[in-house]
Amino acid sequence: MPLAVVTGCAGFIGSHLVERLLRSGYAVRGIDRRSPAGGDPEARFNLSGALRHPGFELHVGDLLELDLPPILAGADYILHLAARPGVRGGWGDDFDAYVRDNLLATQRLLRACTGTGVRRLVLASTSAVYGAAPPPQRERGPTRPLSPYGVTKLAAEQLVRMYGRQHGLRWTILRYFTVYGPRQRPDMAFRRMLADAQAGRPVRVYGDGSQVRDFTYVDDVVAATVLAMRLPQAAGKTLNVAGGSPVSLREALAVLGEVVGRSPRVVHVPPTSGEMAVTRAAMDRTRECLGWQPRVGLAEGLSRQWTWLQRRLLQDGLPAERDEDPEDRGPGRTRWEEPGAAGTGWGEGEGEEHG
Repeated sequence: MPLAVVTGCAGFIGSHLVERLLRSGYAVRGIDRRSPAGGDPEARFNLSGALRHPGFELHVGDLLELDLPPILAGADYILHLAARPGVRGGWGDDFDAYVRDNLLATQRLLRACTGTGVRRLVLASTSAVYGAAPPPQRERGPTRPLSPYGVTKLAAEQLVRMYGRQHGLRWTILRYFTVYGPRQRPDMAFRRMLADAQAGRPVRVYGDGSQVRDFTYVDDVVAATVLAMRLPQAAGKTLNVAGGSPVSLREALAVLGEVVGRSPRVVHVPPTSGEMAVTRAAMDRTRECLGWQPRVGLAEGLSRQWTWLQRRLLQDGLPAERDEDPEDRGPGRTRWEEPGAAGTGWGEGEGEEHG
């Protein structure tokens, strides 16, 4: 039975990936610093299925502190999704946390991989590395990140390539574009907007709503990731993973209104520093290399997420979604954001919370 190690396994994308691998006959060792047995209800919910599977083994701890060689021993594949996400963070005192979680932790994992015989390491990167690059964004085109998050993820890509050149590590880098779907973090746009619609609250929009995103449903992202892990022709490639039908936020809100059965009341708030105006992925290289096509459109994907969220909010012991009306913001709040939120509201922070 092949063995895959997934970092960030308790997160949004990571938990879906773990379940897909288990269904496909892989043994999985997951790494995450959030414990489902502790005080993190999101981790507990996300891993509830995997923890019941005999092929899953969880290692709780930080990548910079765990004894990695025994965890990686015998691994055929390593899928590195753990990261500190979000373009809004990193501008001030939090920058050192982005360096720690996105660079130092990646370097320690790469060093531990050296000499293990791992068949492939897949790094989950992000469309945020493109930044100011003109659309459509191409893998061999310019990278001009607009945020500290994008800078650290681009540097992580370079670390992976360096270990490939110097130590023979076989790798694939995937640049995820605005992933959404069930288990999205509470600070990410569609989960927040759907929760507000559920509660009859106004939906806050950063800027005028003209931003364009290449939304990608989580199941499509997971399918592309498994293919990139397995297929020999993906080795040494950097590939975009996107939904293929970019839309503006205004258009996305219209679809969301159709899904929930009523048009949301919108409150416009100041735009976010470092946010890209347009993400539109060039997908020809990915199609050619993986034979992969996104299957889930925005209307279907939002409908699935809406159904999931309604069930999620009925579970006992889960945190309540935000019930603050943006028009009632307290005097100390300088941005329209969840207290402590790491995300952009859009989901450029495609990586999981750091494992």
